[in-house]
Amino acid sequence: MSIPNCPKCQSSYAYEDRGLYICPECAYEWSGEEPAEEEVGLIVKDVNGNVLADGDTITVVKDLKVKGSSTAIKQGTTVKNIRLIDPQDNADHNIECRIGSFGLMKLKSEFVKKI
Repeated sequence: MSIPNCPKCQSSYAYEDRGLYICPECAYEWSGEEPAEEEVGLIVKDVNGNVLADGDTITVVKDLKVKGSSTAIKQGTTVKNIRLIDPQDNADHNIECRIGSFGLMKLKSEFVKKI
């Protein structure tokens, strides 16, 4: 009997224990009957609950102070071609974009809405 590779990390060191397959490298457990779970990508929602995607155009819904600057990003500022980033690495900022006079910025999705 052939033991399948781990569906999560593709390790060939998986083993069977009491009807479950176990991967010692990533600690993932699965049964042979169920299909492999699809990993869900990054889901970012705006202030209204709309799902954002890379390349979307957004509008800022409130004035945002910019650290290190005397000016703020004004409500109604339109930002084109956003890029979604993992918030775990960036202290809750999950949108990266370029704003005219400010340059490259990171925003929180709770302060923007999709156009």
